[in-house]
Amino acid sequence: MRYPLLPLLGPAALIAGLALLAAHPLLWLVRTWFDPAYDSHGVWVAALAGGLLLWSATSPPQGVDDRQRLNGASLLALTALLRLLGQWLGVNTLGAAALAVDVYAIGLLLGLRQRARPLAPGWLAVLFAFALPIERILQRGFGFALQQASAAGACGALKLGNAPVRCEGLQLQWHEHIVLVDLPCSGTRGLLLLLLLFVTLAALSRPTPRQAVWGALIALATAALGNSLRIVALAAGLVYRDALGGVDVFAEPWHSGLGLVTLGLSALPLGWWAQRNRALASPSLPSSPPTAAPRSLSRVRPAVGLAFLIACAGIVSVPPQPLDVARALPAPQLPERIALFAAQPGALTEKEHAYFTRYGGGAARAAYGPFGLLVVSTSAPLRHLHSPEECLSGNGHTVRYLGQTGGVAPSAVYRSTDPQGRDWRITVSFVSERGEWTPHVAEAIWRWLQAPGATWRMIQRIAPWELPESAVEHFDVAVWRALDLSPSAYPGNPQPLTVKL
Repeated sequence: MRYPLLPLLGPAALIAGLALLAAHPLLWLVRTWFDPAYDSHGVWVAALAGGLLLWSATSPPQGVDDRQRLNGASLLALTALLRLLGQWLGVNTLGAAALAVDVYAIGLLLGLRQRARPLAPGWLAVLFAFALPIERILQRGFGFALQQASAAGACGALKLGNAPVRCEGLQLQWHEHIVLVDLPCSGTRGLLLLLLLFVTLAALSRPTPRQAVWGALIALATAALGNSLRIVALAAGLVYRDALGGVDVFAEPWHSGLGLVTLGLSALPLGWWAQRNRALASPSLPSSPPTAAPRSLSRVRPAVGLAFLIACAGIVSVPPQPLDVARALPAPQLPERIALFAAQPGALTEKEHAYFTRYGGGAARAAYGPFGLLVVSTSAPLRHLHSPEECLSGNGHTVRYLGQTGGVAPSAVYRSTDPQGRDWRITVSFVSERGEWTPHVAEAIWRWLQAPGATWRMIQRIAPWELPESAVEHFDVAVWRALDLSPSAYPGNPQPLTVKL
């Protein structure tokens, strides 16, 4: 007895397994696009990648490469290993990164290289990878290093012009003006935009490996030079403000305008690179005459397809065993009194309690009169430490970074507007058990990577915006004393003016 639908069982089970693997990473990725905590523009990158794929796939094929298409089908199955790793480690980004491999496999299956409007499937997959929250990852992992590179580049450019500038780490002093290259000015967003442009042009021009290396180097170099040029322009505008007719280069539209101009100048070499590649590129030769679609998927046996589907179900059922779990720490003990105010302990939310139970670390919050205090203690900053922009934005707040304070206790300052319209002043510092202080989580992670296992604390103070700044400063000093901290060990600086992106 013959079963006409039996040959379709293998391909159907294979497709079902792939869909099962992709469902959770895809849903997580889509959530990052619309979650204010991620501040992601990935939806537009995904739309660009999808538009290019359709633009190429709807053009007539110029040939068929059955070997490439068979490799594409095999590659879809191999992504299961990457998703198994992401599921086991509890890292959603790994599972979402496998979606880029899926895009590459789909590009091979559709034969994008052999189309009348050809595309490079590999570069299209890299383009889709930019839909992940890469900027957040880059800021957290490499933000401090990028700050240092930007400051060094700007300082070098100013000294080439014989400007009387003195450079100390992230701080540039020009006459009586002090400019601090803050985290937003690290150039992360400009770097990602130029790399995104490079990858898009590479997908269209299909460069050779040697040409691609040159293009990547051009993108990296122009991003660094462009951001340093922007910092130099802002610093010069600050010093020569009177000569410019009182123009405030830190106010809009001048601040963003300078950024757009330097970004545009940085993009020009990439345009020249892509034009040169297209002029040198030879047309893709068809591997074989146009034929019917390959039957690589239809050759999947029912037993193989069902086995793959069962394996996929097992992968998504693997309990996560994340490696970056902090050691168990008791909740920080907050002072019973700070200045004139007695503590009114506040409970963690159910979500926060479950998070710290699963990933270790500890947190405690309390109110002291009109002020609030939140302390998070962890030996795994990559999991636990974050800026107020991430958690408060996710709770419906509108958060704006204002810069950082100077003096003996450097802190990042934010203005947050809650859903009821009330404004709050959020001040954050990160302190290690080794006595290190920093206002930014990127620097805390950078220093933690040099001494893994060290415990870091996030100390976040909250005050109504309408309170006098002097009252907020007095509360901060009282917090340091009550927590038995020594901010005086940190090399202070006289209220720097922050260069912000």
